Amino acid sequence: MTTLHKTLHDGRWQTFSLAEQMGNIGSEIGRVARWQGKDERHCAAAADRALELIDLTIQDPRWRARLKELTRVREIFIDALSGGKAYRSSLADLDRYFFCFALAARLHKS
Repeated sequence: MTTLHKTLHDGRWQTFSLAEQMGNIGSEIGRVARWQGKDERHCAAAADRALELIDLTIQDPRWRARLKELTRVREIFIDALSGGKAYRSSLADLDRYFFCFALAARLHKS
């Protein structure tokens, strides 16, 4: 897979809190939902970016205790992209899940 967030691979991603990381993932998933059925090129690009951020979060050593949750998020996201057949997951459900992290990150910054 091509590196899409080049500046985050140099360790910058590990400077973000979990809420910030998850909120950023949620932003990409929101873009996927927004483009799905409208522009498949933009939709696929956003999905690739979301997967890259999820993978960077999984690789972050600070979250080893949350590895099961993070890998399940990746699995559910892929399921939602493919129609939600295995888990009945949807991009809308994931958007709601990630919104809580974005809100927590925003409140913490204030």
